[in-house]
Amino acid sequence: MIDPFGRRISYLRVSVTDRCDLRCVYCMAEDMAFLPKREVLTLEELDRLCGAFIGLGVEKIRLTGGEPLVRKNVIQLFRSLGARIGAQGENGGLKELTVTTNGTQLAHMAEDLYAAGVRRINVSLDTLDPATFKAMTRWGEIGKTLDGIFAARAAGLAVKINAVALKGVNEGEYDRMLAWCGEHGFDLCLIETMPMGEINEDRTDQYLPLSLVRSRLREHWTLEETDYRTGGPARYYTVRETGRRIGFITPMTHNFCESCNRVRLTCTGTLYMCLGQEDSADFRPLLRDPSVDDAALQAAIRTAIARKPKGHDFIIDRGHNRPSIGRHMSVTGG
Repeated sequence: MIDPFGRRISYLRVSVTDRCDLRCVYCMAEDMAFLPKREVLTLEELDRLCGAFIGLGVEKIRLTGGEPLVRKNVIQLFRSLGARIGAQGENGGLKELTVTTNGTQLAHMAEDLYAAGVRRINVSLDTLDPATFKAMTRWGEIGKTLDGIFAARAAGLAVKINAVALKGVNEGEYDRMLAWCGEHGFDLCLIETMPMGEINEDRTDQYLPLSLVRSRLREHWTLEETDYRTGGPARYYTVRETGRRIGFITPMTHNFCESCNRVRLTCTGTLYMCLGQEDSADFRPLLRDPSVDDAALQAAIRTAIARKPKGHDFIIDRGHNRPSIGRHMSVTGG
């Protein structure tokens, strides 16, 4: 699949649920209204739609949420998709299946994920301080997430820690987090907050440019340029002192859209061709119409990709105190 700007679309992010067992302050409002179950695709419908994308050249699928691992029987979807890895040989088909999680369910699911074919996971952990963790997640216990992270490592999964950089909240912790990740063999990725959804907070109070964070880190760490890529938007450096990597996802200070290779599918079957634009395509009616075969599904996917925009228009400043995008990040799946 090639979009109107010549970019090859090979990466599909799939939200399997809008529900979560935490309420992170940059992601959700405290009192969230979740979707009725009838609007959410079944695991079988998600599997069929993912298969259609794989047939069109998608090589990497990341399952997200909300919190994907709270979806009942979601491991069945992991197993079905994992069975497709390498099924079409080196010249096509799915090459990687991965997941982004808050880690709360990993202690009892990590081994099943590895058995299903997952080899790399991203775990959201914005702080190592228990009190700050509880405040940022509104009610989470850091011990549960840490137990999950170490269970994942023990199961053989490579772990990358994702942390959203928030001014005045966790900005004093990045040296500590970098050292902790180095000690335990994890990569770290810092992410700028994005203006998506009403969250009961002022985005300008949260926003911390990662250009500033990177310059501060360089006062204590040697960050060496690298061409390492995972298929996502992060720009990586090797940390000489630890041998691990640190990535920066900078939708605000550096628009990474020129190399965008991804689209996002929500748990309701809505495809967003850009995280930061509202244009979308609804696949749920097609999936629930018995007259629509896989060829028609793929034709609809191609039509949607032909509308993929050049980039997003995220803005955070005092003159834009409303979210650029009304939907919450938990709906789109990151």
